[in-house]
Amino acid sequence: MTRYLHPPHHDVVDVVRRALIEDLTPLGDVTATLLPADVTATAQFVARDAGVIAGTACATETFTQIDPNIIFTWHIEEGTLVDPMTAIASVEGSLESILIAERPALNFLMYLSGIASNTRRYVDAATGGAEIWDTRKTTPGLRSLEKAAVRAGGARNHRGNLSDWIMLKDNHLMGTSIADGVARARDRWPGRTVHVEADRLDQVDRAIAAGADAILLDNMDPDQLRAAVARVAELVGDGRRPLLEASGGIDLDTVGAVSETGVDMISTSKLSFGAPTLDIGLDIATNPGNAL
Repeated sequence: MTRYLHPPHHDVVDVVRRALIEDLTPLGDVTATLLPADVTATAQFVARDAGVIAGTACATETFTQIDPNIIFTWHIEEGTLVDPMTAIASVEGSLESILIAERPALNFLMYLSGIASNTRRYVDAATGGAEIWDTRKTTPGLRSLEKAAVRAGGARNHRGNLSDWIMLKDNHLMGTSIADGVARARDRWPGRTVHVEADRLDQVDRAIAAGADAILLDNMDPDQLRAAVARVAELVGDGRRPLLEASGGIDLDTVGAVSETGVDMISTSKLSFGAPTLDIGLDIATNPGNAL
């Protein structure tokens, strides 16, 4: 289960490498080099506030790339909901190495745990049974990390990129009809999910007639969503029902009402965009016997 919550390992290695280049180019940590090489320390990562922990793979990789001799021990798993002042991990080894790795590791943990914690708020607020979905509105270069943090928070991932499946949105429909777009998608990309955006009931009708696999019900209020859900049920009868997604202007105040309309998924960019970071600190103590 925990592997499902982590980003791909190659992305973790790459993003940590880039973070360390950013922090250490061109001469390294010139302050940390002032320390005697044999000074060792033990440190604990402590979550100052309650939240869901994400980014553990990035934090571990940060210390590994700085100093593979550092001993890193996690006390929780990815996706764990913790109380304030919970010790989530400990590290032991060279004080110089710990200080160099401290900030990048904390940046990953605080940022990704913030997304996971914010996501959990949406999941908990969706009391009507709909699943929460993220979007492609992610920080450039960090998509797989942010989507993993969404999974750690208990939500699900929308398409990861433009190659994942066909999605005919309003701007695409300026150049083709729903029927022609779906038919062309079936011909050119057989096996791909075909997803159609609709902001009116007549577009829902056309998406059903065209055989869409999923329908994005865009910027509809709860009454309109209920009408759309009922219309789909009427049109498909005992046949295969497309996945119904609600999106547009949904926040923590409205997600509960939307989840009770009968839609399957609720997508929002607010899971990651604007998510507050989770306050996590690193408490360091030098080991006995250090000659300072």
